[in-house]
Parts: sequence; C-alpha cells; structure tokens
Amino acid sequence: MSAPRQRVVMAALLLNANRVISVDRIAEYVWDGAPPPSAAATVRTYVMRLRQSLGEIASARILTRAPGYLLELGEHESDLGQFTARRRRAAELAGRGDLAGSAAELAEALALWREEPLADIPSQTLRDVEGRYLQELRLQTMELRFDAELALLRHAEIVPELVRLVRRHPLREALVGKLMLALFRSGRQSEALDLYRRTRVLLVEQLGAEPGAELREVHRRILSAHDRPRTPAPPRERPAPARAASPAAAWARRPVPAQLPSVPLPLSARSGELVRLRHFLTTGSMPAGTVATAVVTGRGGVGKSALALHAAHAVRGSAVDGQLYADLGGAGRPLTARTVLPRFLADLGVPRDGIPEEESERESLYRSLTSGRRLLVVLDNASGGAQVRPLIPGSGGSRLLVTSGRRLAELEGARTLRLGPLDEAGSLELLGGIIGPDRVDAEPQAARTLLTACAGLPLAIRIAGTRLLERPHWSIGHLARRLTEAPRPLDELRAGDLGVRPRLDADHAGLRRPGPGGVDPAEVFTALGAADLSWVSRCRVAVMFGCSEEQAEEALDALVEANLLGAPTGDRYPLDALLRAYARERAQAAALRRHDAPFMRAG
Repeated sequence: MSAPRQRVVMAALLLNANRVISVDRIAEYVWDGAPPPSAAATVRTYVMRLRQSLGEIASARILTRAPGYLLELGEHESDLGQFTARRRRAAELAGRGDLAGSAAELAEALALWREEPLADIPSQTLRDVEGRYLQELRLQTMELRFDAELALLRHAEIVPELVRLVRRHPLREALVGKLMLALFRSGRQSEALDLYRRTRVLLVEQLGAEPGAELREVHRRILSAHDRPRTPAPPRERPAPARAASPAAAWARRPVPAQLPSVPLPLSARSGELVRLRHFLTTGSMPAGTVATAVVTGRGGVGKSALALHAAHAVRGSAVDGQLYADLGGAGRPLTARTVLPRFLADLGVPRDGIPEEESERESLYRSLTSGRRLLVVLDNASGGAQVRPLIPGSGGSRLLVTSGRRLAELEGARTLRLGPLDEAGSLELLGGIIGPDRVDAEPQAARTLLTACAGLPLAIRIAGTRLLERPHWSIGHLARRLTEAPRPLDELRAGDLGVRPRLDADHAGLRRPGPGGVDPAEVFTALGAADLSWVSRCRVAVMFGCSEEQAEEALDALVEANLLGAPTGDRYPLDALLRAYARERAQAAALRRHDAPFMRAG
C-alpha cells in the first residue's frame, strides 16, 4: 500500500518543484481528500522512504521547509521544466517576429507529452487539481502553435490534427475557429460553415449559449469570402484577414505588455492559497460573454497584493497576449477608470492622439482590443465594483485578478479568496526570513511575544523585522517590550514609508455610513477602544448605545466588512492586538476633540 502512496508524494513534489508544498496538501493528495488523523506523521515516513530509495545525492534535493517539503530541480531536469522553457522561448521568438522559430519551439515542447498526465498516479484529487492544470496548459500551447502555423499559411498541414482535437473538444471555440479557418484556406468552405452550424447547435443545446464573438467573427468573414468566386487565393494574399489569426500572430504586430511588479519570495504558509488561486486562473472555461474573475480580499497589510502577484507571475505563461497591471489606490486615494484606461489603451498599442475623450468610447475601445485575446489583468487595491467594471477585459480567454479590502460581492461570478493573518509557524518563517533563523532561534519566547503583538499581520511583521535588521544591537525581546508596553504601539510599527497605521486608517475610511436610525459603526469602534475590549457582543453594544440587538449587529457587521473586527465566533467579535491599539487611538483622539476627560462609555 505504501509504494503507490509514495508515488503520489513524489508526483506532488515534482509538480511543485522549487516551491514548498505543505504536509497538509500532500496528505490531501495521498488520501484523496480524506486524510486520517495520523496523516502528517505518515507523510513524513513516506518522505523518509523516498529519500532512502533515491540515494544520497538525489535525496538531498528533498528539503524540509515549514510547513512541508521542497524539491530542488533544475529547469531542464524534468519534462515539465523543459516544456516551460521551450514555451517561454517560443514567446520570445514570436515577439521578435520569428513565427517559424516559435512554431518549431512549440512543436518541440508538445513532443515531450505522453498520453494523459498522471494517469498512473493513484490519486483522483491530484489528477483533478494538477492533472487538469497540465491538460489545459497543453491545449493552450497547441492553440498557440496552430496560430503560428496559420500565420505561416500552413493551413493544410494542420487540418488532420485539428479535426481530431475538435472531435475530442467540440465545445472549445478557439479550436473550432482555427479548424474553420484552416478548412476555409484549404478550399473547403462548405465544411467550415457546416462545422460552425454543428458547433452552434451543440453550444445552444448543452450550454444554452450562442457562439462567442471571436467564433462569430470567423464565421462572418468566411461567409463574406464564400459569396465570392471560389478561386483559391494566391498564397501571398491570405484569404482570411489578419484579424482572424489570433494571439500568436498578434504577438508579431501588437504590443505585448508585461507590467507585473516583482514580489518578495513566497511564504510556504500561503502555498495552499497560492495553489487555489493559480488553479482558478489557469483551468476551466467561463460562459460566453464573461471573464474569469478572482478577488483576493482581507485587511490592509495581510499580504493580498503579494499573493495575487505571486499567482500572476505563476500563470503569466498562459496569458500569451501579456499582462496589464494597475494600483487603484484603495479607499484613501482611489483612481478612476478615466485615469487608468488611457494608460491601458496606450499599452495595447493605441496612439496617444487616438485615445477617445469620451469615457464610454474609451471603454468600448478597450473591450474591443481585449476581446478574443488571452490577457491577464491585475487590479490592485480596488475600493469597489464600480471602479473595476470599466476595466474588465472583453470576453475570449482573458483573466481578471483583483485585490481589495472588501469582498466586492457586486462583481457577479467572481470567486473570492479571503486572506487571514499568518499562523505562528508562518509568522516565524517570515520573521526568520528577514532577520535570519538563528536570531529567532536564540530568543524563541521573545519572538512569539513580538509576533503576538503583530497579530499575524505580514506588514507588521515585515516592519518589525526591518527595524531589528537595521538595529543589530537590539534584541528581539527589546522590540517586543516596546510593542507591548508603549502607550501607542503603532508608533513602533513604522519603517521608512511603511506603516501599519495608514492601512488601518484606510480601512476606517471605508466604513459604510449607518442607515436612518442606525448606529454609526465608527462610534462603536471608538467606544470599543475607550473600553479597551478584546472582544464584544451585539448584546453589549446594544447596552452601550441603547439600541436594539439588530441595530448593534448591523454596526458590528459593518466593522467586520471593513476589517476592523474579526469574524464572530458565536456572538463574540474579536479585536486582535493591533485593532485594540488602533481603537484606543481613535478613542483618545475623540476625547481630545471634545476637550473632555478620556472618553469612556458605560457598558
């Protein structure tokens, strides 16, 4: 029984080469989503046996890294690594206009594949997660090669392969469109039109949707040519207009933006969230007319932007038409689409003097330029759905990744990933990565006290680590005492242009106002600071403000929505150390404004 499970462990390590994969994630794969209580210990045993069977040199590649393991592997030491390298080389060649070289590289990459990936691995969960990702990556790469071959007028050569693929994937409109174009250019217009009719019937019957804009455009252009005499066009004239050839041909004549900022090394504590986000951005298809959208949400400083950018870098190979990025400024200094769209349009090749003045015309042009392309659009620090909607790309394979302090439930169809604070192991890993693990190991209790004061907030931990790094004569215990004993602990969490307080100010500024007769959430938060509470209930707030419990709950939920309270457990809403410190500051400021004794409400 153990040998097949060891193969699952090895497959999980190989598929996540050079990235930490947690013991919990490995256990999910090994026991197909139902690990026993002893799973963690058993996984460690399997890894030990793997090391023994691999021998001394190879086993040294499997490193123990909290909260799991990392397999060190060179890019050319695995088929998947070589595949990725050749795909990247193909994109570079296409960007320089060498479509023949690009097509050859893609063909070499695809030659590395053998049947269905992971078919002999006894884990349905692993096949569902990683196998589907690999299958989608292979299909996208095949589509890129077909685009390059069509641009090189090799339509007749690719018809048999396309016919076989369309039979296996009859609802994949990108493949259908390429086969239609290849048939048309080979003088088989009636077959191309018949394929469109059959595909439309399938889409309507099985999905309840008409063909997408790109497939309809291919059909329209074939119909237009079909009305003319059926004399095959000379090879250099290319019967189908350039627009019918999609992304690979577009590389040679349209700008390919690559705007993703760099990010620090990923945390193993976030590996599970990173896998889920990457999986959504690279697998599955959306109904016609929609764009796959993911929203990463959580409080300010929790690491939303870092996680989103790690995921974006991980999947950028599938965004063959490039990546667009904009920091929308959050609630404090929000940027509107009127400011962002001109830059996006210019990045997509529109001359500055060709950008429309009218906002609605800009949005229409943006959707037209992005329709039918595979772009990755990353919108960081969004404050609301209205800010995001004009920047959603046109349908046809693009992905949208948004970070926001709010859930953005108004974005229909968006998948939401809520990011919470780091646990103790993740916090220790982050601090050790900044100041060195030896320094943390020398003061383990002081490090835990420091991290408790930072409440698992990555921004706070980074600032604390930066201060210790800049002051090697400080002990961890010294900074921990400053954080726990200072009257204003947030003053200690500043380093350069970084600070925890501005993030909390932004969350506070985003508090929604109460309805008529409601209780102001900002006043409730101030009252919590005056009472220095570590948790509160709706009953207590009702007593403090002389309101109904329903009104109290409405105010408390607004604070949770603004990330100024933790989600309730039962009827207890928690405030961590940072939120308590910030609430006390708000209470002190309110007291000073009223020229009164320190503000306190009975309760």
